[in-house]
Amino acid sequence: MKKVLVIGGNGSGKSTFSKILAEKTHLPLVHLDKILWCGNWEYLSKDEFDILLDKELEKESWIIDGNYERTLEKRLSYCDTVFYFDFSALQCLFGVTERVLKNYGKTRDDMGGNCPEKFDLDFYKAILRFNKNNRPKTRALLEKYKPKVIVFHNRKQAEKYLTSL
Repeated sequence: MKKVLVIGGNGSGKSTFSKILAEKTHLPLVHLDKILWCGNWEYLSKDEFDILLDKELEKESWIIDGNYERTLEKRLSYCDTVFYFDFSALQCLFGVTERVLKNYGKTRDDMGGNCPEKFDLDFYKAILRFNKNNRPKTRALLEKYKPKVIVFHNRKQAEKYLTSL
């Protein structure tokens, strides 16, 4: 396990899991949100993002946390292990709501720029559509690239895995 992706729905706990996994494995951690967001909910252009992502992918080892469907196939072509947080929309909605309440008005350390937590109805709608829109393509890409895949369906499974390391 040298090149690891952590993917899944928003609010599933990917970033928290990734931080602990990085501490335990000593692999460098890259949060895609830290690359994308450059200020006050403004983001880099696709070209700028891709250049920075390519630099990370070329490194010897890493944990990359985040979805970004547009670049998933490219990231899968480099990785050897995937942790897939395949949670229900309800679990993700709960996770995001809990995160917003805990961090409201503050920018999390896994975010780039100045992006304070807030309630965002469009974001909640995207969470509700995530599995329908992303699950089939994600599963097809995992089958195509065949990395080692560890699937979690709830936070307890992810916590149990981390405890076993």
